This record gives sequence, C-alpha cells and structure tokens, in this order.
Amino acid sequence: MKILVAGATGAIGRPLVVGLVERGHEVTGLTRSESKREQIESLGAKAMVADALDPEAVAQAVATTRPEVIVHEMTAIGPDTDFRKIDQGFVLTNQLRTRGTDHLLSAAKAAGVRRFVAQSFAPLVYERSGSLIKTENDPVDSHPLAAMRQTSEAVLYLERAVTGAEGIEGVVLRYGGFYGPGTSIDVNPDAEQIAAIRERKFPVVGSGGAVWSFVNVEDAAEATAIAVEQGDPGIYNIVDDNPAPVKEWLPKVAEAIGAKPPRHFPKWLGRIFAGEMGVMMMTELRGSSNEKAKRELGWQPRHPALWEALASEVAEARAKAGSPSGQQAAAGA
Repeated sequence: MKILVAGATGAIGRPLVVGLVERGHEVTGLTRSESKREQIESLGAKAMVADALDPEAVAQAVATTRPEVIVHEMTAIGPDTDFRKIDQGFVLTNQLRTRGTDHLLSAAKAAGVRRFVAQSFAPLVYERSGSLIKTENDPVDSHPLAAMRQTSEAVLYLERAVTGAEGIEGVVLRYGGFYGPGTSIDVNPDAEQIAAIRERKFPVVGSGGAVWSFVNVEDAAEATAIAVEQGDPGIYNIVDDNPAPVKEWLPKVAEAIGAKPPRHFPKWLGRIFAGEMGVMMMTELRGSSNEKAKRELGWQPRHPALWEALASEVAEARAKAGSPSGQQAAAGA
C-alpha cells in the first residue's frame, strides 16, 4: 500500500516508517523541516516537506503522493516542557492535533484516502475516578485540570474528528507513556526522566496511587503498522500488559537503573514543586487495558514491563562494557 506518515521523524514515526517499509509498503514521510529529508530517506522511505498548519501545502502533499492510508503522528513536545504549565508547552502540539488534523482529513477526503490512523494519548483521556484500569468504553475526562484543559480538549477534538470522518476508516490509537529509543525514558544518558530518577528529582508524591500505563515505542510502532493494514475503525488502547501505580513502578525503575530509591513528598510539598498537574499525575491518573487491541488487532507487545526492559538493557550495556571490544571502546573514548 501507499502510506503517508505525518510526523515521520518522531519517537514513534521512525520505527513505524522502518516497520512499514519492511512490510513491503511504499512509504512517504511528511516533515516540516527540509533538514530532516535525509533522515527519512535513510529509513527507506520517500520524503516530502510541508507545514501541517498550511492547508494548501498539506493538500498538495497528499494530492502528490495519493496514499491509501495516512498516519498522523505529529507532535512538537520539547524536552524542556514544564508539565506544571502543560498547555503553554503544548501550544504547537495542540495546533497539530486540531488544525493539523483538519488539514490532513480535508486533504484525505479530496484525494480519496481510504484509512486514517491517528495518535492519541491514553493518560490524558480517561476520567480520573472509578476503575483504576480503563477500557475504550469508559468515560473521558469531562473536567480536566485548568493547567491541561486546552491539551485535553485538543486530544479529544482529534479523536472525534478522526472517528467521525465521513467516507474514511478512522482509527485512533491511545498510546501509553512511551519508553525506549528516542524517548525520555531510556538507558541513554540524554533521557530526561531517567536522569531525573538518577538524581532523585522524580519523587513519589502523596499516595503514589496513580496508575500509569507504558508502551515501548517499537511495540507501539508495530501496533500502528497492524492498524494501518487491518482492524475495524474505532479507538484502541496501545499499552503494555503491566499498568502499575507510581509507588510501585518508580522504585522498580530506580532499582533497575542502579539509582537510589525515589524520595517521598507529601501532596502539599509536591504541589509546590510540580503544581496541581504533577500531583494529579501522582495520585489520580488511571491506567489502560490493551485487551481490545490484542483481541481485535491481533497485536501482542513483545517487550516486558518497563522496569524489566530497563534492567535488561542496563545488564546488556554492562556486559558490552565488560567485553574486550567494549573495554577498547571505553579506552578510546
């Protein structure tokens, strides 16, 4: 199939493009930066440069490539995003989820695109009450915190636009928190959240009872590739098999990477350092079930729980460092 991936150089876009190419598809990666053209081409795809917020540029890109499927993975989340003021840090991402989605859908309809697969984010969607593990049938959060209201509304706007698009098979994938290569949770030294855990700047706040669902980006990319090829239109949670409360997963991650246990802050102190958003993410967030995706898409995450995956990667890195070749590399560094 001919597939257009918008956001082809992001954390999930890169492994997705590779996976689609390996499956024999003709893939074009859409990027807004000319400097990323070579990166997309190195993944085995064609590259096209267009600003997703420019409707004419998007229409031209889609008309030129004439894809059967469009995949919307566009975000603009920087490493310095202040989650106490999430709406301020997500201004461009929210525009991509609203105006960008509209432009892609309009171009898709004009070009006769059959299927449209889009990225959503499970932790920002579900109501923060009732069951700790949510399915796709559970209510969405109708009263988000003031600090995340625009971001929450943008995510839900995307979901409604995609699943309600006439004449197009709309598929929304509610991903869990990403970990793995190119994300903020990885064993490489530039991974922001892992660095914060090592430095004990990622405390458990209050009860630590909020449940988080994660997914390795490679597993998320595989689920997306499957959703491109098959499955009924609708919404799917793309998360791993191990949703866990912060008070459980955070100490396990610290142990896995050889860090000291996280500190524990009362809610009032957490509110000072992390704001209401941070406290909510530590005490109220809900996890997600992946049963629908496994049942209806035939997807199965290959990576274990976050903490197990990190422990395995750390052990592998240490083994390589202890090998003759690893020692030689370290000596030459």
